[in-house]
Amino acid sequence: MKVCFVVMGFGKKTEYETGRTLDLNATYETIIEPAVTAQGLRCIRADEITQSGFIDVKMYEMLLRADLVIADISTGNVNAVYELGVRHALRPNSTIIMNEDRGKLYFDLNHINTFSYQHFGDDILAREAKRAVKELGELIGAVMAAQAVDSPVYTFLPKLISPRMSDEEYEELLEEAEEAQQRFSRHMREGEKFMRQSRHDLASQEFAVARDMKPSEPDILQKLALTTYKAKLPDEISALRAALEIIRVLEPEASNDPETVGVAGAITKRLWLKEGDLESLEASIQFYQRGFEVKRDYYNGENLAICFEFRAQVQSEKPEKVFDFMSARKIRQSIINLLLPLLDSADFFDRLDKRWIYATLANCYFAIERLNEAEAFEHRFLGAAEAQWEIDTYMAGKEELFTIRPERLAMLSSVQN
Repeated sequence: MKVCFVVMGFGKKTEYETGRTLDLNATYETIIEPAVTAQGLRCIRADEITQSGFIDVKMYEMLLRADLVIADISTGNVNAVYELGVRHALRPNSTIIMNEDRGKLYFDLNHINTFSYQHFGDDILAREAKRAVKELGELIGAVMAAQAVDSPVYTFLPKLISPRMSDEEYEELLEEAEEAQQRFSRHMREGEKFMRQSRHDLASQEFAVARDMKPSEPDILQKLALTTYKAKLPDEISALRAALEIIRVLEPEASNDPETVGVAGAITKRLWLKEGDLESLEASIQFYQRGFEVKRDYYNGENLAICFEFRAQVQSEKPEKVFDFMSARKIRQSIINLLLPLLDSADFFDRLDKRWIYATLANCYFAIERLNEAEAFEHRFLGAAEAQWEIDTYMAGKEELFTIRPERLAMLSSVQN
């Protein structure tokens, strides 16, 4: 059975030039793997060959021996671009480049087999996945049949002879890679299943095993930190501090990843609520502020608003109180203006995050005293929620809003008067 070796990043990656975040796992699972297997090839992903981000002998051997290499260089992933270059140096043909349609090609690849696809937010819509699987499959079939030179190295150095290697240990390498891929995917699937069931202790165990297999992957560390603090074991404070240590590996103070700063903000916010430590509250504000101001992420914005109101309650000077309350109000109005147009978009009901959009709008409307709109969006959220922990999280946020409500109303009334 012929082998397709897939070179790409893992999890959610940010294209730093544009600030967009793409879920590369969605690219692999909904487009690449189905298209490859439909053409009768074994599909092996590069990150299962080597750990810790180092390219070793096994990686080079796969880049040389694989019958087909697909390299997704979306987000300008440096490992993927380097591995693509190695493939072009080793093999004259059977290489396909993939790039998200708004992604930048950092060098001239116009004469090479390049396949374009489209992300919607950080995900891929069902109809785009269906189109891309069909068209990528057709391209794979054409490339494998033609065996035409597609490497720029061999195009411009036509007398260059491609190296050869024996078959020794190659099949064993393939089997090891497939087994690692299956084992890792199993732990991630189990962790996500337990998350949906609100069994956060079991979810964190699965994500911890996945983390040991890929120690620095943001997607895994984010999920592990989230489920660790939600498990509340051996007690809530200890779980929060353990989760904070996990997410610190991603350096949230300097991160532009909204998920990383959102998880860090959630942990420090909860430490503030449990311990009343102002330093934790200030840290939470800084994390959420990064996520909202850099990426206009509505989750970070909603939590930034409530943290401003938490801080307003402990401010000793009235102007500082007014500033925090008014900042929270302006942020919520900005979020409403950001989200309402999405409801009328043709793709809205295909969005995986639509329940959280409903929840955010409900909380924003409750905070600005537009109760009819708030209750309508709350009803939509409850109908769309996928797990009990999601409802619990929403209700906890709503309770925070209503706890602050008397002081919020009094402050805004004094400003208006």
